[in-house]
Amino acid sequence: MHHSSLGRSTPGTSRRSVLRGLGGAAVLGAGIPLLSACGGSGGTAADAKTVTVGSNASDAVPKKAFAEIYAAFEKQSGITVDVNTKDHNTFQEQINTYLQGTPDDVFNWFAGYRMQFFAAKGLATPIDEVWDKIGGNFPDAMRKLSRGEDGKYYFVPMTTYPWAVFYRKSVFQQRGYEVPTTWEEFVALCKRMKKDGLVPIAFGDKDAWPALGTFDQINFRTNGYDFHVDLMAGKASWTDPKVKAVFDHWSEVLPYHQEGAVGRTWQDAAQTLVSKKAGMYLLGTFVGQQFTNKADLDDLDFFAFPEIDPAYGQDTVEAPTDGFMMSRAPKNKSGAVRLMEFLGTPEAEQIYLKADPSVVAASRKADISSYSPLQQKAFEMISGAKTLTQFMDRDSRPDFTSTVMQPALQKFIRDPKGVDSLLSSIERQKKTIFASD
Repeated sequence: MHHSSLGRSTPGTSRRSVLRGLGGAAVLGAGIPLLSACGGSGGTAADAKTVTVGSNASDAVPKKAFAEIYAAFEKQSGITVDVNTKDHNTFQEQINTYLQGTPDDVFNWFAGYRMQFFAAKGLATPIDEVWDKIGGNFPDAMRKLSRGEDGKYYFVPMTTYPWAVFYRKSVFQQRGYEVPTTWEEFVALCKRMKKDGLVPIAFGDKDAWPALGTFDQINFRTNGYDFHVDLMAGKASWTDPKVKAVFDHWSEVLPYHQEGAVGRTWQDAAQTLVSKKAGMYLLGTFVGQQFTNKADLDDLDFFAFPEIDPAYGQDTVEAPTDGFMMSRAPKNKSGAVRLMEFLGTPEAEQIYLKADPSVVAASRKADISSYSPLQQKAFEMISGAKTLTQFMDRDSRPDFTSTVMQPALQKFIRDPKGVDSLLSSIERQKKTIFASD
């Protein structure tokens, strides 16, 4: 599968920018210059025929893909789509100010907590009427991701991709390795790989977000989805013994992770898997972008992070999901509703996926016949999940994950011994940040 490198699902930019943009979902009303919305002339006849969209799809591939979707909608509806594209990072950093000013009718955003944050602030319009039409296109886990805390829908999902443990099929065949499904099997495989002279788990945390993904997997496998969500939302305590259990598990496999991780980028870590020097790598499917040789890419496969507590099995999949929301007072609400309905169709997703094969459709009705085996497997993993998470920097406040969690996890990776004081410090800072609304 050809991987275009694109900001939207290339965490090299998107994750970091989420983290740099402390404003992401945190500081309301910080004095940032407004993203100006297009149009702005209220209520003219022309408005009824125009819907405005605020877009963060500034990279060439997604920008072109969305343009094709809007063209198809215009042809079908006779409504013109006026797109206001901002640099991906700038969009994220200014989103609060933008939504409180005169935003576009519809805007690109993320599912889960980061959508719920704006919904709870009254900065988005509920779109239950849209879901009455499109609901049948999505699995339950996706529907859940699209609802606010008030139970109303605020989000139309478009694309997604899973995090999983990647490996080379040929390496496993050659050495007789079996895919581990339990923690015990996983640890045993790590030991065996080390004995065989491989780096068991490739790892690079220079940009500080990859470790967030490791924490997420161990946490929801150990403590289940509900605890994970509460912890991310600032409701559960970081000094809870359940969190200590996460770090105990992590400490057990940390010696099998690539050394010097804090000085290595995710791309360099991926090269260790490409060159068959590493046995496994926990990352999103965008890891395939580093497999530039087709034979190597065809040899890439993945499995779900192993079960830790049988009560939770492998029910939860981490699948960052991108889509659309409607601003609080759209100038052309009926047009915006029609656009959202179109964005929730398999047709719209297929137009997008043709242009950008690094992600998969959020809907279970999209035509997946053109998917590579890897995409097919990713799609099945997500549509079969009982619950979906979004990744720590989207499931929690971006200011908390960037200023507290990233340095804390890097500290843990360098020195896994002082976990208790680390967790007390996280909890102390969490209370301050989550109280600062």
